[in-house]
Amino acid sequence: MLREDYCLLAERKTPHLRLAMARNIEEVREAQRLRYQVFSEEMGACLSGTEPGVDKDQFDAYCEHLLVRDHATGAVVGTYRLLNPKMAQRVGAYYAETQFDLTRLSQLNEGMVEVGRACVHPNYRNGASIGLLWSGVLQYMQQMDYKYLIGCASITMQDGGHAAASIYRRLCQEHMSPREWRVFPRNRLPLESLNSTLNAALPPLIKGYMRLGCFICGEPTWDPDFNTADLFMLLPLSLMNKRYARHFLDHT
Repeated sequence: MLREDYCLLAERKTPHLRLAMARNIEEVREAQRLRYQVFSEEMGACLSGTEPGVDKDQFDAYCEHLLVRDHATGAVVGTYRLLNPKMAQRVGAYYAETQFDLTRLSQLNEGMVEVGRACVHPNYRNGASIGLLWSGVLQYMQQMDYKYLIGCASITMQDGGHAAASIYRRLCQEHMSPREWRVFPRNRLPLESLNSTLNAALPPLIKGYMRLGCFICGEPTWDPDFNTADLFMLLPLSLMNKRYARHFLDHT
């Protein structure tokens, strides 16, 4: 659903990187190749049904895709995709609805933007790339006047799920959403069978969500294709940590 004349996002730069919205199918394909490299080759995700070397699903054609490029090489080194309410209506659902029952959030649908498929090339994981991506997401939300940011945040299951259970236990003590915003996993992680007392480190993306002021909205779901436990995140922009958000919005 890309449009050549749609250019809401002003380009943003660091000394070595540039952020912009994908303008055509070939630029989306660059993002999909990076996603395959990170999710399949590095993390071992089972991306069945995709083209060789490409991570592609039915939502991609309806999303806007943020791209971070290296000035010197021109290569896409970071990406994030956004699905706004009109796009979700066209595709028939948000991606998160494949993982969670979102019935209780139906009253928020008009103002919800879903973010997902975030990844950064391993050579560029120094904070600058994800900072640019977050600046693009927040600028998009503000300029389009959307009120709620949603998305699935993943925790590796390489240890069988104990770290995921421990992270969930810790986060739900301070960051659980109000009951009216709870969602329900379609493939529930069996928390009662796992050790939830580990001092497991927060993945960087989840740490960023928490600093912005996100809620987690219920128990994690298990994604067998990616072998991850996914938490559903919700950020009402009215409750966003303004000081932390300014760090991204001032990113140049």
